[in-house]
Amino acid sequence: MNKLKILAMILWLTMLISFINLATAQTFVPLDKAQHDIVYFREAGNLKPQVKVVYGRPIADSDEVFGNEIPYGKIWRTGANEATEIKFYQDVMFANKFIKAGTYVLYTIPGKNYWTVILNSNTDSLGAYFYDESKDLARIEVPANQADPTKIFTIAFDSKNYGAQLVMAWGITRIKVPVYLEQSLLSDV
Repeated sequence: MNKLKILAMILWLTMLISFINLATAQTFVPLDKAQHDIVYFREAGNLKPQVKVVYGRPIADSDEVFGNEIPYGKIWRTGANEATEIKFYQDVMFANKFIKAGTYVLYTIPGKNYWTVILNSNTDSLGAYFYDESKDLARIEVPANQADPTKIFTIAFDSKNYGAQLVMAWGITRIKVPVYLEQSLLSDV
């Protein structure tokens, strides 16, 4: 009976040590090859942001990204990994539609001469895998221009009298999307 108790105690301690090792072991996902970035639009550096974009920054294999690495005419997550999210801190006009303050997904359909830029309400999406056209709030077609090559996909803002231009650049392609801010629209009345 004594040997049975000792054996049970050893078995119990072995299981306890194994459980503790499992409970304290932490596994982490390896780093993404495409890092994420955040860009804000503020009318001045010391003011609260009006627009924020969170996006993945893939690296191009060549200067001719669109039509090669990213096909023309197909929905694109507008970056890498998670779908690109855009947050408006105030109501805006996007593609001639009034959009309430909130967080949305920014999809694009690249084309050789024009892109379709889509504002969609289906947030927290992995890439374009869960794109649902019925959740589109607005679409705008903008010209695609050529510029100096950019190896890493980049989003930035240019300040305009009506609000901002959301600029997307990758390879030799640049697009600019107007975002009309509410106070600019009201002050023009």
